[in-house]
Order: sequence, then C-alpha cells, then structure tokens
Amino acid sequence: MDGPFDAMDTRDVDYVLGQIAKRLSSRFTGVFGPETVERYVFESYMYLHRTVRLQAHLPALTENFATERLTALAQVEGSIDKPVPEVLFLCAYNAGRSQLAAALADRYAQGRVHVRCAGSHPADGLDQNVFEALGEWGIDINRAYPKPLTPDVLGASDVIVTMGCGDACPVLAGKRYLDWDIPDPAGRDLPFVRTVRDDIDARVRALVDDLTLTMG
Repeated sequence: MDGPFDAMDTRDVDYVLGQIAKRLSSRFTGVFGPETVERYVFESYMYLHRTVRLQAHLPALTENFATERLTALAQVEGSIDKPVPEVLFLCAYNAGRSQLAAALADRYAQGRVHVRCAGSHPADGLDQNVFEALGEWGIDINRAYPKPLTPDVLGASDVIVTMGCGDACPVLAGKRYLDWDIPDPAGRDLPFVRTVRDDIDARVRALVDDLTLTMG
C-alpha cells in the first residue's frame, strides 16, 4: 500500500478489511463464523485507528490484533486449547513498562509461556528509549505497538501483571493478579530506562520460572 491508510476512502478501507476478514475466516474455520470474524476485524481496526501513529501500517496491525483477540476469545470459550500458561502485562500506555516486560518474558519463556501486553489508555507509539534499552540486550521490538485492553484478551489470561494503571485495570474473579510497583519510564533518559528494564528483568525471570514450574 503506497499511501497512509487514513488517506484511503471508506470503500477502500472496507475492501482491505474485508480481505483481512476472509483470510481470518479461513484460519478460524470451525471456530467462528464469518460474521464474528468480520466484526472483530472492523472493531480491531477502529481500536487501532484512534491511536496508531503510522497509519500506513494499520492493515498489518489490524490483522495481527484481530488474530490475537480471536485466539483469546476461542481460548475463553474452550474452542481451542491453551498449550501453555497465558500472562498479560498491563500498564497505562502500553508504551514502556508492559512492553519491556513482554519482550523480556518472551525471551526467557522460549515458548513455555504465551505473553500478551496491553494498555488502559494506549499511546500512539513506544517510547524510543525502550527500543534502545532492549536493543542493548539484543532484543528487537520494532514490530511491537501499543494495544488497547480488550475483554477477550483479559479473559484468556491466567496471570495478569499490572504496572501503574490503577483503577483503569479491571479485576476478574478467578485470575491471578500481580501488581508491580515500577516507575513509569515515559519521557525519562536512557540511564533511567535501563534501571526500569533491570528491575522488570529480575521480576520477569522469577515469574517465568514460577509459571513454568507450577502451571507448565
């Protein structure tokens, strides 16, 4: 796609989203009907359209986000199994702490835990120093983007780790919650972000060890 997604007229957007819905309908055959898939695709687009900075990336991000949400919904409904524990990292903007935690958990879990992250008020992009701090450890998060918290993803999670989203982070019965008191790295310099990274790193290592021993 040559130009920004938001420069397209409504018919073009509908066509692109319709093509995404067709692909995902095929992927989720026997799990969800085409109407449910289409609704999730269009809804996911609307969620991201409000916040994503690089609108030209919206088609790919919409497909990714809709896939995550449909997978989570299928897990909640028992249509597909959870092969590994599901952990969700939450912060206010999904631009710093929760992204750091998700990237580090992915590294240490090596497929033994499935990791998601979201924000109660997602930003339009990740903090640059978060990219830098993780890049120093050889972790590439160039494909990461802030995502809103949705009921399907929340419902599919076994463990929910909150970091500074306060009352905006909903509480569901039967879920294991952890609240990590970690300062917000937004707008801070790289040395400060490194200290946040190191704090989260120690906590994530312990959590992954715990999950793989007790739930894996």
